[in-house]
Amino acid sequence: MSQKLKKPQILATEIVAQSRLFKIEQVHLKFSNDEERFYERMAGSSRGAVMIVPVHQDQLLLAREYGAGTDRYELGFPKGLIDPGEDAATAALRELQEEIGFAAKKLTWLKEVSLAPGYFASKMQLFLAEDLYPSQLEGDEPEPIEVVPMPVSDWQSLIENPDFSESRCVSALFLAMRKLKLD
Repeated sequence: MSQKLKKPQILATEIVAQSRLFKIEQVHLKFSNDEERFYERMAGSSRGAVMIVPVHQDQLLLAREYGAGTDRYELGFPKGLIDPGEDAATAALRELQEEIGFAAKKLTWLKEVSLAPGYFASKMQLFLAEDLYPSQLEGDEPEPIEVVPMPVSDWQSLIENPDFSESRCVSALFLAMRKLKLD
């Protein structure tokens, strides 16, 4: 039987490192048992982000783009930050057009996920996009993104593909496949 835990009290926060993309905060916490600890976390964008699983004519449309963190080309789904003034659905439709050249008539929210919540405050909204039609917007990518189609029926082989390794993409794939089978 689990007990209701009282959230720790934040006694202080301080930015201890900063780059163009990231801020690292030191957080001084006091727990309900009076234990105090210092944690470090990367402050996430308050805007949030989106990832979209696009399905077009019984094909998953994947994006192959360079990942600086892994220093290789990764296979995944279109994603990006929510711009100021946008809601998550609007951002998802924009990112689809910028990254793979399609818009969607049907957009279904799947789930909000986090990445390493012990260290990172970022949240991502996952969507399934269906009834796609060609529509291109200019994006901010440094090179064209390769669009890689894969039969929806072959989705399980995607899990075995070493280029498809981002945990948020794997989560989005499972959620999208579950949604497609239930509808």
